[in-house]
Amino acid sequence: MELCLQELSFFCNVEIIKKKYLSHLEKMSSSNILNQTSAIVGIDMHFLRCVNDHSYQTKLFWAAVVMVSTISIVKFIIVFAILSRLVFAPLSVLTFLAYKYWLTKISVDAVERFLQMQLALAPTRYAYTDITAITSHFKEKLGQGGYGSVYKGVLPGDVHVAIKMLVSSMSNGEEFISEVSSIGRIHHVNVVRLVGFCSEEMRRALVYEYMPRGSLEKYIFSPEKSFSWDKLNQIALGIARGIDYLHRGCDMQILHFDIKPHNILLDSDFTPKIADFGLAKLYPRDNSFLPVSAARGTVGYIAPEMVSRSFGAISSKSDVYSFGMLLLEMAGGRRNVDPQASRSQTYYPSWVYNQMSRQEAVGIHQVERKLCVVALWCIQMKPDDRPAMSEVIDMLETGIDGLEMPPEPFFCGDEFAPAADSSVLSEIPIYTS
Repeated sequence: MELCLQELSFFCNVEIIKKKYLSHLEKMSSSNILNQTSAIVGIDMHFLRCVNDHSYQTKLFWAAVVMVSTISIVKFIIVFAILSRLVFAPLSVLTFLAYKYWLTKISVDAVERFLQMQLALAPTRYAYTDITAITSHFKEKLGQGGYGSVYKGVLPGDVHVAIKMLVSSMSNGEEFISEVSSIGRIHHVNVVRLVGFCSEEMRRALVYEYMPRGSLEKYIFSPEKSFSWDKLNQIALGIARGIDYLHRGCDMQILHFDIKPHNILLDSDFTPKIADFGLAKLYPRDNSFLPVSAARGTVGYIAPEMVSRSFGAISSKSDVYSFGMLLLEMAGGRRNVDPQASRSQTYYPSWVYNQMSRQEAVGIHQVERKLCVVALWCIQMKPDDRPAMSEVIDMLETGIDGLEMPPEPFFCGDEFAPAADSSVLSEIPIYTS
């Protein structure tokens, strides 16, 4: 019994020692905590061996086992709590902060990418000295028109551009504003891209992507056939898609008002791109009709309502009419008004309609027949009788079997043929190569 009391006294002394250990545990480092925990567990095991030697299979032994186990569990809980505060809590905070930083970085990167994209999409403003350097002092001239001359230039990175210099005497800013506002932020495969501009007092310039193949005009009026019928249909589709995008794909409806072969440019792959927006106008897409003051364009392509409101209201159908006249020239390989042709063929649209309606054009290619039928739909006198550009695209994508002959435009008689002089009401500068 005395031995047991001694053991209990020893046990109490041990517990006092352990309490001192625990009181200093929080002040220790993580490695010290682990070392001290091992020491305390060793003391517990020594005490159990001591009790086991003198009181094996006694109630005191099992009471001691329960007591030591409980105390050990409590100690481990305390140690784990201290470790959590010293290690896991900071680790959790660091993980949370890293996650927040990652989310913030993603947000910032997204904004930066957006801003960089906006800067990339918007045309660049150049100083006149830059224009002089880009063109090597206007060394290579590409073309000339009523609004000025066009020169070839090279940007850093060997990027070729075409720079249209506006004539100062005619540059009241209207044509400049029309082009920058209408196509300054347009990016479409069938619309020429405005790379930049220059405006210093009365010196103004427009910088476009360079079209190495020049204008469509020199190909369709060439004595030699330049394109296969399939390629010609593909070019016609590209032009139609570009016009449809201007009419429906932008925030504001853009009406070109001067669709003609001269203003269709071709890239290295002969992809057509609509160019020269000097006459273009911006209108809300829900406003289909325009004032007569918008009536400008080139004779031979200008819609009847652009001349007189008695034919109907000016609208996006005016561009459809111009496209129809362009399509006839592409199909026939000749101008719609040719003073050198025989009298019966002087006004080509009239001759084409007569041939189609009499079924005399038996030997022509199916694509040529389709282009002519679509063109005749587009040049109907009344704007309401013409298809929208989206419908024109559908007709060009289908076969000739799915198309019907349109009603006869009443100007198809010879007495309604316009004069052979296809002079320009508002000449647009363009470049060719």
